[in-house]
Amino acid sequence: MKSGIDYNGNKGFRLLSIYERLNKGETVEKAQLADSFGVTQKTIQRDIDDLRAYLAENHMEENEVAIKYDKVKNVYYLVRFEREWLTNEEVMSLCKILLESRAFCKEELDSLISKLLTQVVPNDRKKIESVIRSEQYYYVPLRHGKFLFSILWKLSQFITRSEIIQFDYTRQDGMKKERLVKPVAVMFSEYYFYLIAFMADGSKDFPTTFRIDRIADLKGSKQHFNIPYKERFNDGEFRKRVQFMYSGELRRIIFEFNGPSIEAVLDRLPTAEIVGEKNGVYTIRAEAYGDGIDMWLGSQGDFIKIV
Repeated sequence: MKSGIDYNGNKGFRLLSIYERLNKGETVEKAQLADSFGVTQKTIQRDIDDLRAYLAENHMEENEVAIKYDKVKNVYYLVRFEREWLTNEEVMSLCKILLESRAFCKEELDSLISKLLTQVVPNDRKKIESVIRSEQYYYVPLRHGKFLFSILWKLSQFITRSEIIQFDYTRQDGMKKERLVKPVAVMFSEYYFYLIAFMADGSKDFPTTFRIDRIADLKGSKQHFNIPYKERFNDGEFRKRVQFMYSGELRRIIFEFNGPSIEAVLDRLPTAEIVGEKNGVYTIRAEAYGDGIDMWLGSQGDFIKIV
């Protein structure tokens, strides 16, 4: 071995080395291991049996994680229960979504992708890296440049505890204000993470959105708000009714659509329902919070007519 350590009889080093190679997705062959460590094949077999006993002791189900033997190739390999081990296709898909989202700064993005790639064996890892290499190299993060992992976690803890929070918030026009709010959800939309919260003074009866990268000096108040406040808000229902994260009072809208893809409209507005159709012109009814819906309707040009 390169380290110069005499592995002959040093069982701890052998076990760690064998398990590390298996855990990386490599296959191991008994004769090669025996030659590498300077021991007999019977010793290597005992090492593998000990590793199997360790895995059986720490994993209740045998098919959760186990060392298997391939009789054709004469090698041992580690298998994991599917729920713990992402497939190549899943890892590649997640990497593509992360790159396209532009949600994180370069350092956080690279860290996420690196950890995702450890889910696949080395040979397949190279294939995935070749697919995403160019996109990752030319990745353009958002201009705010903020690290988000920590604040996202802190906010999630405040939401879980139903704790009123205080922070400084910089608006789009550059004005900074101190906010005291009752946080109910964290969401991602159109490149940014948002905090959804009710104003602590009760000045608004509808939820307000705050871009998380514009939040500074976040702290808890040690005051907790009542459960009925959370019952007034359902993040899944809110997401269906908000466009571009522009909050405001709930509105009901009816419009006509004569464009080429009614499917795109229904995908964009999850609350939309077709209430009529004549000569390819659809009458659609939808619900939405605030003025964000107006921005989307305006972007459709002559395809949309407000009823």
